[in-house]
Amino acid sequence: MTLFGKGAAITGAGISQVGRKLMRPASDLLVEAALRALDDAGLTRDDIDGLTSYPGRLPGSSGSSPIGVTEARSALGLRTRWHSSGSEGPAQMSALMVAAMAVSSGMARHVMVFRLLTESSSQASGRQGVGAGATEIGSWMSWLVPMGASSAANWAAMFARRRMHEFGITREQMARQPVIQRAYAQLNPDAVMNGKSLTDEEYLASRMISDPLCLFDCDVPVDGAAVVIVSAADAARDLRKPPLRIEAMGAGLFGRESWDQREDLTTMASQDSGLTLWQNTSLKPCDVDVAGLYDGFSVFVPMWLESLGFCAHGEGEAFIGAGNTAPGGSLPTNTGGGQLSAGRLHGYGLLHEVCLQLWGEAAGRQVPDARVGVVGMGGGLLAGTSLLVRE
Repeated sequence: MTLFGKGAAITGAGISQVGRKLMRPASDLLVEAALRALDDAGLTRDDIDGLTSYPGRLPGSSGSSPIGVTEARSALGLRTRWHSSGSEGPAQMSALMVAAMAVSSGMARHVMVFRLLTESSSQASGRQGVGAGATEIGSWMSWLVPMGASSAANWAAMFARRRMHEFGITREQMARQPVIQRAYAQLNPDAVMNGKSLTDEEYLASRMISDPLCLFDCDVPVDGAAVVIVSAADAARDLRKPPLRIEAMGAGLFGRESWDQREDLTTMASQDSGLTLWQNTSLKPCDVDVAGLYDGFSVFVPMWLESLGFCAHGEGEAFIGAGNTAPGGSLPTNTGGGQLSAGRLHGYGLLHEVCLQLWGEAAGRQVPDARVGVVGMGGGLLAGTSLLVRE
């Protein structure tokens, strides 16, 4: 059984130049990524009849989402039968999910899904917290911002500290995934940290951002765009490369929609998302060859590994320490460097990398004969997961 009845597949993927303080117009980055995705699939813009994004345009968002679907549609010159965007849903994965639903239901044949950020240029004068400059704070933010916890680094640090308390996790263990991903970035010429190695000693000596998270536990704000094309199964068969079937997705959310009020602060919404993913497929964690797991902060990676059943609760850091996520390990993870070393595209850089791996196009970092990949997006209160299979 699959969630979409094998009705949707990724047929093309493209990414723009990704870098720090590029000072390029947002629409320019989007068009570059879109043209690369179209060429990848062997499609033209006239073939695209659907468009979606996460979270939609956010005015005053410091580059987090400078362009919405309607502006993108105009910039790309598209004639669409269907379009959508929104910030509420299973994290960043929601855009991919609604695209799959659109082609499975017949609303569209080829949907372009994009994520675009210009955070590095927009925040050139200084990185701001989520609540910075706000005159009115509502919902769960009202409890955090008055305490000075306006940054997601503060919220993620609560998870890390609780895991240290519950499971005896050490900073030496926490260092492993950032160092592994920096090593992957040396194999990816497009990673922003390519050419800049990282050792355990350098990690441990770096400055604290929100104790116990240090500089290298935090992802890198960049400018860039990523685009994937989701096609109906029958429309995908004759395109340029083997379709990546969307085998299943996980969108569960069973606990409080909150960073700090979960019953168990050693878990995130990823736990619910992972549970529902495996309920929608006959595949198992042991079938997965490569993973792209959200790493806005490094502590998210072991939490995602546990949520998806690759190891037991509380054993994520040990799983990483045993070399499982490194090159040649049982589950190579964030093989392009991830957001910690390739730049933060809110999960869509991870999706792009997994697509490359499944198509055998990851060059020096290629996972041999990768056929099944999993992508988890989101941290804290929201999460979404997808399982991709190369046809």
